[in-house]
Amino acid sequence: MNASPAPAAPRTGAAGRFFAGVGLFLRGIGLYLRNPGLMLLGVLPALISGAFFVAAFGTLVYYVDDLAALITPFADQWSAAGRGLTRVAAGLALLGLGGLLTVVAFTAVTLVIGDPFYEKISERVEDGLGGTPNAVDVPFWSSLRHSLVDSLRLVGLAVLVGVPLFVAGFIPVVGQTLVPALGATIGGWLLAVELVGAPFYRRGLRLSDRRAALRADRPTALGFGVAVFVSFLIPLGAVLLMPAAVAGAALLARRVLGQPTTVGPTGTTPDGA
Repeated sequence: MNASPAPAAPRTGAAGRFFAGVGLFLRGIGLYLRNPGLMLLGVLPALISGAFFVAAFGTLVYYVDDLAALITPFADQWSAAGRGLTRVAAGLALLGLGGLLTVVAFTAVTLVIGDPFYEKISERVEDGLGGTPNAVDVPFWSSLRHSLVDSLRLVGLAVLVGVPLFVAGFIPVVGQTLVPALGATIGGWLLAVELVGAPFYRRGLRLSDRRAALRADRPTALGFGVAVFVSFLIPLGAVLLMPAAVAGAALLARRVLGQPTTVGPTGTTPDGA
């Protein structure tokens, strides 16, 4: 494995870097539209796993009223208004937790089953920017094993974080405002860490290196991840935009590692980032 990266120091304010991260995802969509043949390969694994997760989330939505009543037996003897408000809050909390886990788990599963396709997409993006510096040859099965283990860790972390958020969802006002925003932020961070896996593996870098590099430019990572998270909540967004997210993640990886993300007249970025 190569040494841990030394990320470039951020040059703009947090808000500017956040929107720069959003811009990386939008550039990923642009790359998707300009290379439909390659990108459509990435839709197939997303379609397969997406069918399962859509069915699972749809089942949750269908039974959410029953589940809300099941987890709030203490409200059975309350007034109709109090009981109704409590169970609406419980239902929203269940849907919030379900949405967070669905998006993170969908991304993890799709990256695993579509590993060859997404590796190719990510590599093609980097080839267009001068290639992958310090690339190492990672055997397919080794890459798949690391991807599976890392994805399981991140899904487990999503569960650990999601449960407290679910409980906080019962708090009036806070549960319906702050908690969803916090859930999107945490979900976005986890997606950013997941999606940059392929370009980091190509450099011989591991999960701990990903976290360290993204933490060094957290606003950019969050801008990218939150944009992906929100787009994945749109019906069919996760299936159709998964290849674009992978392409954008290749750009994010290069940015946080201090490598060019656009090609200037001399083959480097005009601003060096």
